[in-house]
Amino acid sequence: MKNKLLTPFRLAVLGLFTVFITWEAYMHQVKGGGPDGTASIHALCPFGGLESLYTVFISGSMIDKIYAGTFVLFIITIVLAVVFRRSFCGWICPFGGIQEFLGRFGKKVMGKQLVMPRKVDKVLRLIKYPVLIVTVFAAWKTATLWMSPYDPWAAYGHIGEGPASLFSEFFIGTILLIVTVIGSFLYDRFFCKYLCPMGGFLGIISRISPFRISRNKDVCISCNLCTKVCSMNIDVAKLETVTDSECINCQECTAVCPQPGALENSFSFKPGKTMKPLLVGLIVLLIYFGGIGISALTGSYILLPEPITEETTVLSVDELKGYMTLSEISTVTGIALDEVYRKMEIPENIPSSTAVKDISGIIPGFDFHTAREKLKE
Repeated sequence: MKNKLLTPFRLAVLGLFTVFITWEAYMHQVKGGGPDGTASIHALCPFGGLESLYTVFISGSMIDKIYAGTFVLFIITIVLAVVFRRSFCGWICPFGGIQEFLGRFGKKVMGKQLVMPRKVDKVLRLIKYPVLIVTVFAAWKTATLWMSPYDPWAAYGHIGEGPASLFSEFFIGTILLIVTVIGSFLYDRFFCKYLCPMGGFLGIISRISPFRISRNKDVCISCNLCTKVCSMNIDVAKLETVTDSECINCQECTAVCPQPGALENSFSFKPGKTMKPLLVGLIVLLIYFGGIGISALTGSYILLPEPITEETTVLSVDELKGYMTLSEISTVTGIALDEVYRKMEIPENIPSSTAVKDISGIIPGFDFHTAREKLKE
């Protein structure tokens, strides 16, 4: 009975995460991302911690839209990957949840989902690793969220801005979002398998995890239900131990198994001590929310910038954020306001209360990052 509760419980958790992040993304478009705004999906995505890692170590600052709370999420997902493999993907990731819901809808409509030819599938799954390398290297090199215009998740977060924004600022990301939607309708977790850099990173980390799903071939009745329910298309029924880096630890295979003792969860250092599928999920959520709770109590779970006042610590030009107004830039850098206007090549008729991220809507072709570099000169 408890195993039957796993699927609806896991889908409910994924659904709640998806609704929450979708609402946050919409409110970010409404309120902005300043001290009184709402966190962006970049700040709420643990991958931002990896993208900003080099900048933090080199200069002590973070790239745009990434804050201390993002690093907290990044560290928690690493802990989860070490302990319970890619469980973040199977239980928490809202983009994974969207794909799974689309996949289940596709199965209802078509009766079943398509299966990629094994040879093609094997090659396509390698794509996410070059994507991971390019994305992280470019973010470290440019000290920006370089991937954002090409990121289907970023495009999803800006749907509230309408088609004009999606097909101008996020053209490639929007195309990939459409491809992901169609692909996930036809194939299980399309983006997770082939393109997700975070999934690739967590898959690498999960290689050291002691957690594993073991199949007792002496008890197994070879019903193949475990293989059929695997959204990552792992042939569980032919394995003795599931240690594949593609496994998202959704626990669907262990929950669907009709034969007691055929599929069991355990740690390599305690092979005789097994865990129920639902218990695994509950511990995953406990680690995730417990980590957030502890960091919140210690004051490190910060997803928005501090208000800018006359007492604000002087910032370097590299630390300037798009939500800042021209007058705030003058305040935090100590550069005279008229110099800010001159160096950033901003017309004097634009009010000093204007956020620099909004200037591109006033001056065609204005780019904050380029203007920020000019401010250094």
